[in-house]
Amino acid sequence: MKRKWKPEESGEMKITELSWKPSKGQASILKGINCVFERGNFYGIIGPNGSGKTSLLKNIMRFVESTEGDIELDSIDLRKYKRREMAGKVSLVPQNTHMEAAFSVYDIVMMGRMPYQRRFEPDTEKDREIVLEAMRLTDCIHLKEKEVSLLSGGEAQRVAAARAIAQDTQWIILDEPISNLDVKHQAEMMNALLYLKEKKEKTIIAVLHDINIAATYCSKIVMMKDGKIYSSGKTEEVLTKENLSNVYEIAFEILENDETKRKYYVPCL
Repeated sequence: MKRKWKPEESGEMKITELSWKPSKGQASILKGINCVFERGNFYGIIGPNGSGKTSLLKNIMRFVESTEGDIELDSIDLRKYKRREMAGKVSLVPQNTHMEAAFSVYDIVMMGRMPYQRRFEPDTEKDREIVLEAMRLTDCIHLKEKEVSLLSGGEAQRVAAARAIAQDTQWIILDEPISNLDVKHQAEMMNALLYLKEKKEKTIIAVLHDINIAATYCSKIVMMKDGKIYSSGKTEEVLTKENLSNVYEIAFEILENDETKRKYYVPCL
């Protein structure tokens, strides 16, 4: 049964004329961003290094204050949300997932349930079920007793994803969620995110460097260059040879598998 949105929920995240610079006197990293993220989609944010992808996520998560412009979630300015309210709506898997704390993997993933718990309140059976399911989805349940400071980079990345999934928010934002993963775990992670989008009606926004993975899993693409959105829309409409060549400053070929009709995007080196 599909979830019914509350009357005040617009079902979108709207970014209007967003600009951001780290401090006065420095050049703007984001320049007049206009974008609408609609619920129920899997968005891939792509672009070359330094194009502003991570900076855009930092502004969405309110880790930094925008220089100009607005971001609205469900027609409400993000700045009006309290931290706990925001944590009940949006979860994040950051680019840096290294952890030094003396907690077990299970404890870290359980922290994703904090927006729904009162102080000193014990974990509920529902909390435990959600946490274990998140760990199964990200293939880290066998690590649940391990101290997080002992995890490899790939293991830590999967644990961070499990924590975000356990947070059970409508919006899941991920900054390069497969950068430390081997091929098998890359596929498993992307399949898990697709499952959350298809079966749980979550909205996924992920910064990705692999164009072919973005093309395979994402229903929509936001393509960035020089702090601006170069193109956005349906995946097949954005990933053209012209757009890719202009943004990455290298020629591309698009190959198609005769049997599956799947397209592959190959830079001409």
